[in-house]
Amino acid sequence: MPSREILRFSLVPFCVALLIAASFSLIGGAATVISAENVSEEAYAEPVPTPGDPYFEAEDPDGEWISYVNPRDEYRSPYIGNGSAKICLTLLNEAGNPIVGKTVPNTTVTVPTGDSTAWHSSADPITVQFPLTEHYDRPLDADQFGTNPDLPQGDGYLDSHCIEFHGLSSNATIKYGKASIDGPSAHKIELVGYIEKSRQTWDSAVDPTADTVSYRETGGGWSFTPQASHGQVVVVLQLGTEETGDERSAELSEQTSDDTESSEEDDSTGSDTSTPLSNGEARVDHDNGTRDHESVSSGVVDRLVLPGAGLLAMIGLLAVAWRSRLR
Repeated sequence: MPSREILRFSLVPFCVALLIAASFSLIGGAATVISAENVSEEAYAEPVPTPGDPYFEAEDPDGEWISYVNPRDEYRSPYIGNGSAKICLTLLNEAGNPIVGKTVPNTTVTVPTGDSTAWHSSADPITVQFPLTEHYDRPLDADQFGTNPDLPQGDGYLDSHCIEFHGLSSNATIKYGKASIDGPSAHKIELVGYIEKSRQTWDSAVDPTADTVSYRETGGGWSFTPQASHGQVVVVLQLGTEETGDERSAELSEQTSDDTESSEEDDSTGSDTSTPLSNGEARVDHDNGTRDHESVSSGVVDRLVLPGAGLLAMIGLLAVAWRSRLR
């Protein structure tokens, strides 16, 4: 019967193999564990208005949509049609939860718009200043991401700052430019991308980061039809480290140049057209959408991504094997 020393040496190759496998598991699944306790700014959790609240507007009896009062919602004068549009901005923390930008003060996001929406007092261009709570009476006004079985749209928490347009021609062309970020903390914010729903009801069952696309993919705008005269777009931003922010800024700067050239070539037209935008064009979308949160506790959502899950399992197997061999 082999001695304990022989058994120990016989386990060396076994241990090495397990450690190598664990290392590959860790490298292959390297993601950051992020919770509400490990972010630079806590989630801003404001429940949506309910019937009877002065900010509750209306709900579709067929359960297709729900609407909340937005002080940035304006009607064209003269009112020339039933066209409506919505351009929103969502800022997320590192865990993917909505915030108001308290950690990025004096930062401004600008989204150029075209002639068809220039009559709006907050458009041409749209400018949004952070922190939202210091510049607006109603910092967030829409629930664009997530789902809730009790709501036709949204998860029940406001997550977006929006500009709304009503009274547009039913065959108008809506245009918006590529978002730009300026200010001393601009390098801390990443432009994740855009989510657009044109000529259709907003679907809130989308992920605010995974479902975004580049500005080039949105096309920079769309034209209504009499049967589909509504649309909206959400510009998604997210806090990142200074290092990733610097890298992202350089990457976006290069993409902006390419996209601007592309948008100038692909300028679309409509009966109520907009002037081509000097630094890109963009799209709009209306009403709500919401993020599927993995958990909601006291209004704060935690997202956990567990990296290298195989490592702990490997270590556990190693301990069990070692004990069993020495018995």
